[in-house]
Amino acid sequence: MNPEKLREKEMKVAYVLNMPNAANYKVGEMILPQLEEDRHGVEVVGIFFFDDNCLMLQKGNPKGERLAKIAAEKNILLMMCDQCAIQRGVATGEAGNAKVAGVVDNVHVGCFPDLYTALSGNMPDQVISL
Repeated sequence: MNPEKLREKEMKVAYVLNMPNAANYKVGEMILPQLEEDRHGVEVVGIFFFDDNCLMLQKGNPKGERLAKIAAEKNILLMMCDQCAIQRGVATGEAGNAKVAGVVDNVHVGCFPDLYTALSGNMPDQVISL
């Protein structure tokens, strides 16, 4: 599809980061710079972090700080898997009732039902697993 057509349509996407290094490399080195330069080509409505990908969102992580800033500007939901975040020390509590801890601003924690609820007002056209 022609990139100009994508911009006209304003396709909405959500990313699910479930592969190792997806946050650091695919988001941090590719998607984040495109978002910052307003050349990603689609509207990103959410990014869901699994496993070690949650660690990118630790307070003080330069890529996480940049992502939090652009997410606030562009209304992008940042959410970590609650169990993954608890295991890695970036959330406290227990699955189903976790709270973020030591992460950049505007990060949420939860499970798929929480993700669906959070995105319900701004549904993506596509969900992309990275």
